[in-house]
Order: sequence, then structure tokens, then C-alpha cells
Amino acid sequence: MVLENFRAKTGPLVSVLIPTYNRRMYLRTALASVVGQDYNNLEIFVIRDGGEEVSDVIGSFNDPRIIFINRKENHGIPFTLNEALARAHGKYVCYLGDDDLYYSHHVGTLVNALENETDCQVAYSDLYRTYCRTEPDGRREVLSKVVEVSRDFDRFVMLYFNHALHVSLMHRRDLLEKIGPHNEKLNVLIDWELTRKLCFFSDFYHVHEITGEYYSPVGQSDRVSVRRRKDENEYLRNVMAIRTTRPAKPWSKIKDVSIIFVTKQLDQQAGRTLASIWRHTFYPYEVYLPLSQTDLGKLDTDMPSIVTLSVDPSASEAGRATAALAKCEGEYTAVVPSGFPIREFWLEDSLCALIKNPVDGEGFELEDSTDKLWAVILRTDDLRHSRERFASMSVRESLIADGVAIRRVLPDEIPFQFDQLLCQAQLAEKDGNWSRAAQIYQHLVERYGNKLWMKYQAAEAFFRAGELGKAVGLARQVNEKRPTVDTLLLEAKLHKEKKDFNLAIVRLEEAEQILEGRELVWT
Repeated sequence: MVLENFRAKTGPLVSVLIPTYNRRMYLRTALASVVGQDYNNLEIFVIRDGGEEVSDVIGSFNDPRIIFINRKENHGIPFTLNEALARAHGKYVCYLGDDDLYYSHHVGTLVNALENETDCQVAYSDLYRTYCRTEPDGRREVLSKVVEVSRDFDRFVMLYFNHALHVSLMHRRDLLEKIGPHNEKLNVLIDWELTRKLCFFSDFYHVHEITGEYYSPVGQSDRVSVRRRKDENEYLRNVMAIRTTRPAKPWSKIKDVSIIFVTKQLDQQAGRTLASIWRHTFYPYEVYLPLSQTDLGKLDTDMPSIVTLSVDPSASEAGRATAALAKCEGEYTAVVPSGFPIREFWLEDSLCALIKNPVDGEGFELEDSTDKLWAVILRTDDLRHSRERFASMSVRESLIADGVAIRRVLPDEIPFQFDQLLCQAQLAEKDGNWSRAAQIYQHLVERYGNKLWMKYQAAEAFFRAGELGKAVGLARQVNEKRPTVDTLLLEAKLHKEKKDFNLAIVRLEEAEQILEGRELVWT
């Protein structure tokens, strides 16, 4: 049947995917938020991944745009998404949890961004994390709405952890031909697996607008993703699988790293070092392992991304490195000896500096490198040039002889500068040093972006420090651009302190309207 008052189709087709499993009473709200979008050219896939029957819920909408995949067996989110994506025809794809919701402008806002505002192939918006108390009959009472994730795109950060939520995401469907299907062996962090692979091929465009909400229960969580995080070993298995995923080349946005692992024999120390590389390296890499045929026969590991090659058992460490170099495909190469201390960011600190300083003939000694255990990362072409000219020398000597400048990374060249300063500000807050926290937040605004998020944090800190003038100015700037419950309440408190009660009431009423969701019903 034709949906009554079905509005004219405009713009490219968008495929919306809603997997559902035992969320019958919440699914109706989620689906209603998609059916009610201002943007109409949609195909809406609802995929029952086993569990409760929901056919009557789907049928009650009487919307021809809804494509219902009614499967009795539970196969998990990755399988379910792959099943729908195999049938999707939209130019763009977006996702919705069966207990979350879109605002009416969500799809249109992201389509407009991708069509008219950027050449990125991926965009994401901001969302409210809606804290709810679940009543015995399943109804949800909204307690608060907070924008907890509002971060500008950072590829290095995305490789380390996800900062663009699944519900907020839209991407071109044809990117799936490059990144491949979802890994159906995963049972948690499925959103990060997607975003991490996408960043190999596109930047992400951050739309600083709140376009939806995701549900967060207060108390014991009934979300499967939360429960599965409690098994530390299983969670780590998922993290390791995601971090070592390498989409097929060519990659348009990421340069590959080759790690030449130099050891004379495959002993316990070598095994421990390899295992540490696997566990602690988050940037895409391949390990090149030059060993004797005898040692290669002993190799027994599940570690992915290993390239083995046979060398003469009497080959020197430099000779082994040269042999591996002939096979290296990465734009950057690290030479690492067995026994080298591997910790978090062991490679990425120097790699980040190398990427940010595109100077030929310069490399970086890794932070824990010593004369005894010397490790370096540099451009593969520079290393090849040095080895070709000075093959009889050690790797270190050949680089020096060839005029390659090897230096240590400087503090302001390492990644996650924003996060380190943010941690300092939060520690200052914990110590009650609100003035210091406000200064750090202001510095972050000026140098590292994420301006709306940091301006709010600075306004809150200035308020706690008693500097009301600075606080109200920052709060007003945020509310003019993107008001939230928190920012409106803060400005209301500031106006109250300044005896401007009329403005305080206005901001309180605006916050109340958002919190109550006048046009949104959480059931």
C-alpha cells in the first residue's frame, strides 16, 4: 500500500540499517524516528536477528520504504549488517540501533554535508547520550541528556579508538567495495571496525549539530555490547582483530609501515618481542621476519601480518635487514632488534613525527632505543638508498655514512597532544584548581580544535573559579552555535549569579524542552 501523504523523493537514495534483537518495545520508537525524517528518499532495512517477533510492529507503519528481513536465527550484528548491505542500493548508508533514535533532520543534515559541504566520503554528527531509568514494565524514564562525544576527526586517534558513533555516521556505500564486509567473528566494537577501515580511504567530516540520541541505562545495563566488554580476554581478542585488519590496497589516506624484525634465531626472547609488537601496535603494519629455513620451520603463531623470508643462517643482522628490505612494501620502515622493549606507543610516537615532518633524509630513533638495542624508523626509500651504497656496514653506520639525519622525537611531535592536555585539565579540576583547568581548556580551543566541546569545559571551569564574565561569554558562544542541556543549564546558572533572572529562566526553559523531548517519546 502507498504511504499516505508520501512526500516527493529528493536527493540521492540513502540506505538506513536497523538490526533488531529482543528490543520489541523500543523498536517502534527507533523506526518511527526514521520514517519521520524530513529527507524522504530512503530505503529502510529492519533486520530481525532472531529473538522476539516484530512483524506486527513493522506492519503498523504501512511504509513501502521499509524492507523487513525476518530471520529467526541469531547470528550477531556483523552478519546482520552484511546481510542488509548485500541488498542495499543507496548512494549513502547510515545506521540506527533498535533502542536509539534520530531527530527528524538527521539524514538530511548528513546528506547535505556530503553532497554540498565537503569532499569527504564519510560524515558524522553529534548525539545526546540519554541516560534512562528502566521501569519494571520496560518503559524508560529520561534522567539526563549529555553530549559526551563531540570530537573533530583525527585519523591517528581513530586508528587507536573510535570517536565517531555508529548512530551518528553516514558514508558512501561504494566504500564498502574497498573496505570489505564486517568481520563476522567480532561480537563487540563493530562500529569501530567500520570506522577504522573507512579512515584508510577517506577523511571524516564532523557536523557540529546534534541529530539524534543513543540510549544509556542507569544501573545494570541490558545492552549486549556492554555485557560482552566484561570478559577481558574476549574484549582483547576483538580489539586485536580490529587493530590488525588491513583492507586491500591501494590506501588513499594511510601510508603503510614495514617492521623489519632482526633476530639471529627464533628463541623465547624473539617470541616475546613479536607478541608485544602484536599487542601494542595500533598503526597498520606488516612484520618482516628474515630467518633460517630451520627457524622458519619452528614458527608457530597466530599473529597476522607476518611476512617470512628465508636467509642464510650465517647472515649478519645487517644482511638480514637488507634481505627483508627487498620485500618491504610500506612507505615507512622500522628496524627493530629482538629484545627491544615494546610498550604502548613504542612505534607510533616516532612514526607520528615522521609523518608530520615530510623531510627527505631524516629518520627517528625510537624512544627506548640504546646503543645495544638500537631501533629506528624512516622512509623506506632513504633506508634502501643507504643499504645500496653501504651494504657492508651496519644499518646504523650506513645511515650515518649516507647523510641520513637520525634524531629523537620532540615532545610536541608525539600524537595525542590534545588528550594529554585534556588529562592535565581534568586532573586540575580534581585538585580544585579551576583557574588552571580553564587556562588549559582555552589553550586547547586555540590550538587543537574541538572548539565547542572545549569552550563548554572552559566556561564550566571559569564558573567554578569565580570568573563569571569569562564563563558567560564562552557559554553564550556555545549556545549560539549548538545548545545542549548542559550548556544551557550552565548559562542559566551564570545569569542567575549575575542577577539576570529573565535570561536565566529562558535558558532553563530551553534546557527543559530538550530534556523532555517535546516531539520525542521514549517508550
